[in-house]
Amino acid sequence: MEPDPDTCYRAVVARDSRFDGRVFTAVTTTGIYCRPSCPSRLPLRHNVRFYSSAAAAAASGFRACKRCRPDALPGSRAWDHRGDLVARALRLIAAGEIDERGVAGLASRLSVSERHLHRSVVAEVGVGPLALARTRRAQTARLLIDQTSLTMTDVAFAAGFSSVRQFNDVMREEFAVVPSALRRPGGTARRGTARERAGGQLVLRLVHREPYHAAGIFGFLSVRAVGGVEAAGPTSYSRVVATAHGPSVVTLAPCAGHLVARLSIPDLGDLGVVVAKLRSVFDLDADPGAVDDVLAGDPLLSPLVAARPGMRVPGAVDGFEIAVRAVLGQQVSVAGARTLAVRLCGALGEQLVEPEGSLTHAFPVAGAVADADLDGLGLTGGRVRALRGLATEVAAGRLELGPGADRVAARAGLLAVPGIGPWTAGYVAMRALRDPDGWPDADLVLRRWAAARAADPNGWRPWRAYAAMHLWADSGGPATPIAAAPTTSPAAKDVR
Repeated sequence: MEPDPDTCYRAVVARDSRFDGRVFTAVTTTGIYCRPSCPSRLPLRHNVRFYSSAAAAAASGFRACKRCRPDALPGSRAWDHRGDLVARALRLIAAGEIDERGVAGLASRLSVSERHLHRSVVAEVGVGPLALARTRRAQTARLLIDQTSLTMTDVAFAAGFSSVRQFNDVMREEFAVVPSALRRPGGTARRGTARERAGGQLVLRLVHREPYHAAGIFGFLSVRAVGGVEAAGPTSYSRVVATAHGPSVVTLAPCAGHLVARLSIPDLGDLGVVVAKLRSVFDLDADPGAVDDVLAGDPLLSPLVAARPGMRVPGAVDGFEIAVRAVLGQQVSVAGARTLAVRLCGALGEQLVEPEGSLTHAFPVAGAVADADLDGLGLTGGRVRALRGLATEVAAGRLELGPGADRVAARAGLLAVPGIGPWTAGYVAMRALRDPDGWPDADLVLRRWAAARAADPNGWRPWRAYAAMHLWADSGGPATPIAAAPTTSPAAKDVR
């Protein structure tokens, strides 16, 4: 997906920040790559090259600009509307798959050979999976160096490097200086800017593109917060996040241009995975300009977009969790679904050794739900069967509900579970599979709104998930169908 040079150079001339993160501008005379909006002196056209990723620019020998910090930009969403091999691979790399399993593990998960995976990714992005993962680790390390007082050794392992030597080599290649030179003189943590690790807590700024409708996403999460696992209000969200080394506790609050994240993590090696999950939950890598331009082009949606610019689609810490909560929410009120989820988590979720405030449990994993006796939780027989079927498929690895899942296969797998129907599958696609075009077409609010105005949701592609958020915000929230859509297969019905 090579950027068009003439269009990109016009964006550089105009210092157009809408292209930041979509395109990286590399100047051959300086060996530096920048954002298109970088305030530095305008380079001559023949001295500029353009790349679709920071990794591609770094692999070509360019270093990140210290003035505009292109390496600190939110990730690209250019491939999110696609479900092909490269798109799935890029989402998994962003989620830290290579850090955990290596390129071989990534290829195995995608059911292709390493060679085919490398060839496909290079053809689209310009560099291979390993280079993308290396740049991701370097960017995470730069974030930690800049915003915390962690030692360089802690930074190295928290960012996913296997050794301090590898960390030093990569950072020199990416930024042309030793890692310690990237820390600001005087130590910003000592100036009281919430950047130091104290008492086991790490404080970071998670940047996003503007505009960002924080009230919409924090309000959505607050109304649905599951007691014991989550605690939320209009301007704060806390929750327990399961990691490989035990439960972590995170708290986020909105600020101008970023969210402030306070993280208590038992092992710094889990930091990259936790941050990736949080970026997903708050949709921090979204490109609101691209989304709003399309949706505002429809006269019916234009007033809603104007009222809530930068609307986001809440993502997921874990795809199985979202699917379970969707099943619990079928045919009941939000409050009723929340009550059922609290009971389930209290009975099956891993308990914190030391509760933090009202946070006491992690959300149950699939294996725990599949093997559990769900009687006594107030669930109907249909919901029990649906939850057990869902948990069994996920625990056995036959159903994947993460960011790198095959969306077509995941939808088919969900609909094959007795008690799960189109509304649930569409809702999971929006939140767990991170499909920007996910659309719960059986939702009553969406159907009635579209029918009353003779609207065609297909005109909102590939951003129908964002359109759904606008419509729900304007109409009071999602509503599952009162009765399942007509079907000849009981496996495709939503439970009542």
